Amino acid sequence: MTSADVVIVRTGLANLASVQSALARLGLSSAVTEDAAQVRDAARVILPGVGAFGPGMRMLRAHGLDDALRERIEADRPTLAVCLGMQLLCGESEESPGETGLGIVDAPVRGFAGEGLTVPHMGWNRVSAMDAARLVTSGEAYFANSYRIARADLRDADWTPSLCGYAGSFVAAMERGNVLACQFHPELSGAWGLALIARWAGTEFTEPLPVFEGGSSAGQLLPRIIPCLDVRGGRIVKGVKFANLRDAGDPVERAALYEREGADEIVILDVSATTEERAHAVETVERVRAAIAIPLTVGGGVRRVEDAARLLDAGADKVAVNTAAVSDPGIIDAISERFGRQCTVLAVDAAQRTDADGWEVVVRSGTERTGIDAVAWCIEGAARGAGEILLTSWDRDGTGEGYDLALLEAVCGRVGIPVIASGGVSSSADLGAGLRAGASAVLAASIFHDGVHRVVDVKREVTEATGIPMRACKVKQASHEGARP
Repeated sequence: MTSADVVIVRTGLANLASVQSALARLGLSSAVTEDAAQVRDAARVILPGVGAFGPGMRMLRAHGLDDALRERIEADRPTLAVCLGMQLLCGESEESPGETGLGIVDAPVRGFAGEGLTVPHMGWNRVSAMDAARLVTSGEAYFANSYRIARADLRDADWTPSLCGYAGSFVAAMERGNVLACQFHPELSGAWGLALIARWAGTEFTEPLPVFEGGSSAGQLLPRIIPCLDVRGGRIVKGVKFANLRDAGDPVERAALYEREGADEIVILDVSATTEERAHAVETVERVRAAIAIPLTVGGGVRRVEDAARLLDAGADKVAVNTAAVSDPGIIDAISERFGRQCTVLAVDAAQRTDADGWEVVVRSGTERTGIDAVAWCIEGAARGAGEILLTSWDRDGTGEGYDLALLEAVCGRVGIPVIASGGVSSSADLGAGLRAGASAVLAASIFHDGVHRVVDVKREVTEATGIPMRACKVKQASHEGARP
């Protein structure tokens, strides 16, 4: 039996680094295992998961973890199931027809459906807790899911649900005694999520992180504001059209600062990994992950599935693939099939054609034009399993001229998955314009690195100018209690 405070189930389908980092910030030790005896006997267990229902259940059964989890949950021993982990508690899922789940929760798992709906449901949405909830409080949480338990399908009255809205009401979390299941990622939901884990673990959370107010109405994904850290040699760099790079600071310090200011996510791009034909610097990813409790997307130098696995193990929640996907589009399918589309980002650098209307894909940090139609490439990437598009206008990058709105509109209207706008931001007005053009998230670098704007101020300005609700329009200092009586 391990002496760790929390045992994390190794499912082979989870980014364990984010969970371990969250526990460490709460002062809790952790151990990762696939040993059924340890899972059965541990004081507290977390069942995390990303990816697909079928492979997740097959892995649990292969190690006898299915019976161990059923026993401890039926005995009301402290257990936390996260994202796919929550879905595995059910008996069946539309994601894997014919596959039998743990059968602990009497509810099917169904896919999101609706005309014009963006799937995956990716980003921050409002969680509404019921009065009977002991652990969950109302707040804004980070989701990355294509499947869910509809509120109407939860027939077991023993579970107290907390709800969220997206194409109808669905179960964001449910609790019964000492067992908590979350469709969202508490380990990536900032101070609110860390406080929730602390209550479940029966400990106190005293780290002076801010809590963010304002924002969402039920059923509405909040647009994300994403600072981008272009990294080379362990330092942030910034240039114009991917050239003439200058130093812009330490990525760990900047990431932590942006989280405090209300960033919804961080993107790290190793801007020289492809041209120098090397893998991404994993050490930088590990250091940044340890410093933040919000989602982290990492790209640069991803040529094989193994490169993606290494970055996810280091602490990335999503991996972006760019040049390698153009050379071998099958890498998109492979990453998506192994880790899930919510972990798979297709990064597309697009430049206006010189000989015709439209845009073509450029690769190798913009040094090579491919002749590939950028809009068609985004459509193909989504069809192959990308869960998100990171769309950068090479012509606008670093120029301060604003996003290429025509490019954004052309892609957002065709792919059916979230699109992150990138390239050319100089003001909050540019960010608002990107959101109005259809982007689910807007990315910027120089305006934050150069101290021109704080993230929280930009959010307030965007909301005031456009009426678009944002997470963290106001900031106050947190006071986090431990477990409730």
